[in-house]
Amino acid sequence: MWAVSRTGRTYRGRRHVTVVSLLFLVLVMALGPTPSSAAGSDWWIPSARPAPDSQIGVTGEPFKGVDAQGEVRGFVDAHDHLMANEGFGGRLICGKPFSEAGIADALKDCPEHYPDGSLAIFDYITRGGDGKHDPVGWPTFKDWPAHDSLTHQQNYYAWVERAWRGGQRVLVNDLVTNGVICSVYFFKDRGCDEMTSIRLQAKLTYDLQAYIDRMYGGTGKGWFRIVTDSAQARSVIEQGKLAVVLGVETSEPFGCKQILDIPQCSKADIDAGLDELYGLGVRSMFLCHKFDNALCGVRFDEGGLGTAINVGQFLSTGTFWKTEKCTGPQHDNPIGTAASAAEKDLPAGVAVPAYATDAQCNTRGLTDLGEYAVRGMMKRKMMLEIDHMSVKAVGRALDILEADSYPGVISSHSWMDLNWTERVYGVGGFIAQYMHGSEGFTAEARRTKALRDKYGVGYGYGTDMNGVGGWPAPRGADAPNKVTYPFRSVDGGSVIDRQTTGQRTWDLNTDGAAHYGLVPDWIEDIRLVGGQDVVDDLFRGAESYLDTWGATERHRAGVDLARGAAATASSAEWNPFTSYAPGRAVDGTRDTRWASDWSDDQWLRIDLGDTYLVKRVTLDWERAYGKSYRIELSTDGTTWRTAWSTDSGDGGLDTARFDGSPARYVRIHGLGRGTGWGYSLYEVGVYGS
Repeated sequence: MWAVSRTGRTYRGRRHVTVVSLLFLVLVMALGPTPSSAAGSDWWIPSARPAPDSQIGVTGEPFKGVDAQGEVRGFVDAHDHLMANEGFGGRLICGKPFSEAGIADALKDCPEHYPDGSLAIFDYITRGGDGKHDPVGWPTFKDWPAHDSLTHQQNYYAWVERAWRGGQRVLVNDLVTNGVICSVYFFKDRGCDEMTSIRLQAKLTYDLQAYIDRMYGGTGKGWFRIVTDSAQARSVIEQGKLAVVLGVETSEPFGCKQILDIPQCSKADIDAGLDELYGLGVRSMFLCHKFDNALCGVRFDEGGLGTAINVGQFLSTGTFWKTEKCTGPQHDNPIGTAASAAEKDLPAGVAVPAYATDAQCNTRGLTDLGEYAVRGMMKRKMMLEIDHMSVKAVGRALDILEADSYPGVISSHSWMDLNWTERVYGVGGFIAQYMHGSEGFTAEARRTKALRDKYGVGYGYGTDMNGVGGWPAPRGADAPNKVTYPFRSVDGGSVIDRQTTGQRTWDLNTDGAAHYGLVPDWIEDIRLVGGQDVVDDLFRGAESYLDTWGATERHRAGVDLARGAAATASSAEWNPFTSYAPGRAVDGTRDTRWASDWSDDQWLRIDLGDTYLVKRVTLDWERAYGKSYRIELSTDGTTWRTAWSTDSGDGGLDTARFDGSPARYVRIHGLGRGTGWGYSLYEVGVYGS
C-alpha cells in the first residue's frame, strides 16, 4: 500500500546492550544451526533451526488436504512486503526478514537510529513526536516492532511461520519501492532504480525459501514455497504449507514514468518488462502507485501525506495532480491539501495548487500505453491489481476485462472505491480488506457479505506489513471480548499462545498487531468481536484466490467473428484526410474508427459471412458515443430482432451479453447520441461465447 498514518507516542529510555553480549550472540550464530528436539514425524518443526531464534508459540500439526467439498482451506494475505527493507534505497525500513548471520543481525535498527533515534527522520515523519526510541532490537525489543512503528521490520521469517501455523495458506509478497522517495530520503546505501530493487527483492525471496529449506533438510522441504501457477499453489496448500505468490507494487514499472505528460517508455519496454517479471515468477502487479505515470492515474492520498505525495508527483513528473468532477458514484480519495514539510522541496515560485471540493476524481485514467500493458498482462495470464488506480483508470480496466470475460483482477488492501466491489466479483476477481482493527474489519466484512454469498466466494486480508500504513492498535487488557491465551486455531488442530522473541512477549490485547506473528491473534480477535461467520469467509479465502488465479490461467480469448467482416452504415463522416468508413470499426485496431453523420438515427451493420450463435457484442466508443442504442440481430439482413438495448450509455467500452441467438448480421442501431457529434466506434467485437 505504502501509506502513512501519524500517531503520537512517548518513548521510554533505551536499554544498553553491551558489546560483549552482541559479540556472544554473533559467535553463537557462527556455530551454525542446532538440532531441535522434534520427533521425526513432526514434519512442521525444523530439524535444524538457528539458535538463538524467535519462538513460534504454536503447538499442533498444521492442517493438510481438502475439506469434504474438495476445496483447500486457509487464510489469504493478498498484500504483504517481505523485502521492503531493500526498497527506497535500503534504509527506510530497518531490519531484515532473515539473515545468514542470524536473528541478531536480522532484527537490528538502521545505523543512523543509534543511540537514541535522534536521526530516525522517517520515524519522526510517520509517527510524530521527536522520533526518539530505543533502537535495540534483539533481544530486548523495547520499542519495536510496534503497531505504530512504521520504519521497523515486521516480517521476520519466524513471525511469518507463526501465521502459517495459525492457518494462513497464501501470502502475496509484493516487491515494492519508489524511486522518488528513495532519491529525496536522507539515508540510503544503494541506487534508486526501481527495477533494480525489484530484481533484488525477487532474488532474496528465493533466498529466503532456500534458507528455510535448509532447516528442514534440503531443497523443497520447507513450509515456505514460492509458486508460479495455481496448480502448484493448490498442491502446496494440500500439503499443509504456505504458497507464496510474487507481485509488484511500484510507481514506475519498466521505467514507465511520464514527464510533463510525455511517456518515458514504449510498448517494447512494456513487453520486455512484463516478460522479465514473468520470468522472475511475478504473477500479479500494480500498474501505478502513488504517482501518475505513463500507464495510469492514481487514487489520491489525503491530508498532509497527500500534499507530500503531490509534491513527489511534481518532482517526479513535472506536474501536480489534476482533478475533475466525477461522472459516477465512484470517486477518488479527497485530495490532500494540508500543509506538509515536503513543500520546501519545491522549486522557488512553485506551490501545490488549490482544488475544488466538488472535483474529486483524477483527470488521468488508463492511458493507451496502460491499456497495452493491461492486454499484455492478459496475454501472459497475469492478475491485475486495481488498488491505487484512479477511478477513471479502474473503470476502463474493468471494461477491458469484462469485454473479454477475463477474471484476473485483484483488490488486495481496500484502495479501490468500494462501489467497484460487485463488478470485481462479477468478472471473477478476488477482494481482500486492509488489516483494520477487528471492529472496523468486521463492519466492512458484513457490509459486503451479501455479495460474497451471491457469488459464492471467500474473503481475504491485506496486512501490508512493512508497507508504512499502520496496523490495529491494542483494544486494551480490559476490552470486551478480548483475546484469551492460549486459544485454538480456526481448524481446531493447533493451540496458539502468546508470541515471544528474545526477552519480549507480545499480547494482541495490549500491543496490537505489532508484527506478522500476531496475525493469528488478530483473526481470533475478529472471531470474538465479529463472529465465526466472518472468520469462516476468511478461511475460504485460499480456495477463492486459487479459483480466480486458475480461471485466469485457463482463460482463452474468444474468436471475434466481426474481425475483418464486411460492414456498411447509414452514413460515414466525410474528411479529406482520414477515412471514417464502416470497415474501420472491424479492422482490429484502435488506431482507426467509424464515425457517422451528426444525427440521432444512425446504424452500423456487420455481415459475419455465415450464421453463428451470437452471445456477446463489445463496443469501444470514441468520445462520440451512443447514450441510447440497441443491438439487433438477423439471419437474412431483412428481419431484425433486438437482442440488447440501453438508454443510459456512458461511452467507453461497453459489453452487451444476452442469450445466444443465431445471426449472420449484427446491427448497432443508434437512437440517441451522448454528445453533439454523431456515433463513433473504434472497434466492434462479436462473439459466440
